[in-house]
Amino acid sequence: MATTYEFKTEARQLLDLMIHSVYSHKEIFLRELISNASDALDKLRFNSLTSENLRGMSEDLHIRLSTDSEKRTLTISDNGIGMTHDEIIDYIGTIAKSGTGEFADLLKKANEKKEGIPELIGQFGVGFYSSFMVADKVELISRKAGEEKAWKWVSSGEGNYTIEEASRETQGTCVTLHLKLEDKEDEDFQDFTQEWVLRQVVKKYSDFVGYPIKMSVERTQIERDENGKPKEGAKEETVVEDETLNSMKAIWLRPEKEVSEEEYREFYKHISHDWNSPLKWINFKAEGTSNEFSSLLFLPEKPGFDLFMPNSKRGINLYVKRVFIMNDCEELIPDYLRFVKGVVDSESLSLNISREILQHDRLIQTIRKSVTRKVLDTLKKMLNEDRQKYIEFWKHFGAVIKEGLFKEPANSEKLFECCLFQSTSSPTDWFTMGEYVERMKADQDKIFYLTGESREVIENSPHLEAFRDKGCEVLLMTDPVDEVWVQYTSEYKQKKIKSAARGSLELGSEEERKKTGETLKQKEQEWKTLLELIQNKLDKHIKAVRLSGRMSSSAACLVSEEGEMTPHLEALLRASGKDVPQVKRTLELNPGHPLLGKMHEIFIKDKENSKISEYAELLYGQALLAEGGQLPDPSGFNRKVAELMANAL
Repeated sequence: MATTYEFKTEARQLLDLMIHSVYSHKEIFLRELISNASDALDKLRFNSLTSENLRGMSEDLHIRLSTDSEKRTLTISDNGIGMTHDEIIDYIGTIAKSGTGEFADLLKKANEKKEGIPELIGQFGVGFYSSFMVADKVELISRKAGEEKAWKWVSSGEGNYTIEEASRETQGTCVTLHLKLEDKEDEDFQDFTQEWVLRQVVKKYSDFVGYPIKMSVERTQIERDENGKPKEGAKEETVVEDETLNSMKAIWLRPEKEVSEEEYREFYKHISHDWNSPLKWINFKAEGTSNEFSSLLFLPEKPGFDLFMPNSKRGINLYVKRVFIMNDCEELIPDYLRFVKGVVDSESLSLNISREILQHDRLIQTIRKSVTRKVLDTLKKMLNEDRQKYIEFWKHFGAVIKEGLFKEPANSEKLFECCLFQSTSSPTDWFTMGEYVERMKADQDKIFYLTGESREVIENSPHLEAFRDKGCEVLLMTDPVDEVWVQYTSEYKQKKIKSAARGSLELGSEEERKKTGETLKQKEQEWKTLLELIQNKLDKHIKAVRLSGRMSSSAACLVSEEGEMTPHLEALLRASGKDVPQVKRTLELNPGHPLLGKMHEIFIKDKENSKISEYAELLYGQALLAEGGQLPDPSGFNRKVAELMANAL
C-alpha cells in the first residue's frame, strides 16, 4: 500500500513556480537526470572497490533511455548505487534542503521577468525537479545496491508524493516521465519520445559522460549482395539494436585544440550542476615526474548559493587511470579555492585509495600544491590581461580567496598578487597591495588599513582625518574576513600592515613626529586634571584618555590597542551568536578642537561644573557614532544634545 507524504509549504510553492515557468531550455532536464544517473554509477563503482558485498556489481555500468510514444513516456534508468526508502524521502522528497525559501523567491521574480531561471535552478541543486516542466507526472523506482527491496516514488508536482514497495531485478534507479501534451502555442516544443530529439540533446549536453548512454532503436534493413545492392526477392525487415548515444571520451585527456568551447562549457555544467557557463577553464598536465596527472579546472562566473555554507559540497573530482574514485575531493584543493570545479586524473595513485588516507598521502599533497599554484597563476594572469573582467570576478569570490591569507599564510606572497583592495586614493578603483606600496610616500614605512561595515562608514571615520591631511593612502576593508587575516599576515614586502584605528599614530617624517609628540606631551601636562576627570566619568566605558594628533576636524575618536579586538569584529561575533565581553578602548581627544578648548576654560574657572561630565559623555557618544557603533544610552544622549541646543539658543 502506498504511503502519501506532503511536500513542505515552500516546496509546494517552488514546484508550482517551476511547473508553470516560461522556460525556453526545457531540454536541459535530460542533462540533469543523466548527470544524476552518472553520479549514481560513480558511487557504485567507488563503493565496490571497498565493499565485498558490492563487488561484481560494477560491471556493465550504463544509462538507458527508453520511450513509449503512445503512452508519451520517457524513462531514464541506471544500474548504479540506488536508494533506500529513507534516502528517497531525504533526497527526492525534500527540495533544496538549505535554501528552498530563498530559491522560491528568486524563481518567482525571475519568472515575472521571464529571465534568469536556468541559472537559478543550477545554483540551488534542484535539477531533478526540472522534470516537472515537461512532465505531468514523475515516477521513480529505486533499489539500493546490496538490498532486496525496491521502492516506488510518484508525484504529479501538486504538493504531495507517494512511496510504496516495488520490484526491480537489479540495483539502480529508473525515472519515468509522463510527458505533457504538445502545446501548439509553444514554438520551442520538442517531442522527447522521438529518437532524433534525444540523440541531439545527449550529443549536445552529455556526450562526455563516462558511461554509455544506451537506447534501443529500430532499424529497417534488407539483405544485400557483395556489391551492396539488395538481393533479388529480399524483403525489408525491422530489427531492434542497442546504440550508444555518447562518445564517452575523457575530455580532460583530449588535446585542447580538439575540444570545442561548447564541449568545455557543457562538461563544466555536468560536473558542477551549475547552469551558467564557466568564466574560464584551465587544462594542464604534470608529466615526466613520479607523480603524473592530468587536470581540467574551471573558474565559475557566479558563486553558488552555498559558497559560504559550512557543510556545502566542495572539492575536485578524482580519477585514477580514468577510473572514477570520488567527487568533491577536498584534499585536492585548499578551502579558500573551494569555488574551483574540475577533474584530476592521476597515473600514480592507487585505485583503492580511500578518503581516510587522502590527507596523509604524499602524492595527493603534491597534486594539491600544483593545482593551487596553477589556479593562482591563472588568476594573476587574468588580472594582468583583463583587469575589468577580473574585478567583476573578485567582487564575487574575493572574500573567499582572502581566507587563504590566514589559512595558508606561507602562500601569502602569491595570494597578495591576486588580491584586490579599495583605498582612499579612488572612490571606485581596485588596487593590489603591490600597487599601494609603489605609491607610498617616501617617509611612510607602514601599510595602513581600516576595517568597517561599509566604505561609507569607513570614509566618515575620524581615524582617517590625519591621513587625508598628510596625503597618506589607507586601504578600506569591508569583508568580515578582513578582520581575521590581518591578525595572521602582518607584513608585506617588509612593510608592516597596521590598522589606522589601533595604537598611537606615527605619520610624517621623524622630525614631524618628534615635534607633534612634544606638543602633545606638553598639552597633556597642562590638561592632566581635566583628562583625569573625563577618565573617571567614563571609566565603565573606556580604559584611558589621551590627547592625539590623529584628528583635524573631529573632537574625539576611540582607538584599540595593538592586539585588541576591533569594534567591527566585536559586532560580527555578537551577530553570529558569540558571547563577547565588551572591550574597553582608549578615548583620544583632539586638543586643537574648539570644544576641547572651551571645556578646559570652563574647568579652569569651575572644576565642579556639571557641564564637564555631560560634555565627556557627549564626546564618547560622538566617537561611537562616528565609527558606526551603538550608543549605550541613546535616549540619554538625545536628551543631553537637546538640552545643549536649547541652552545655546
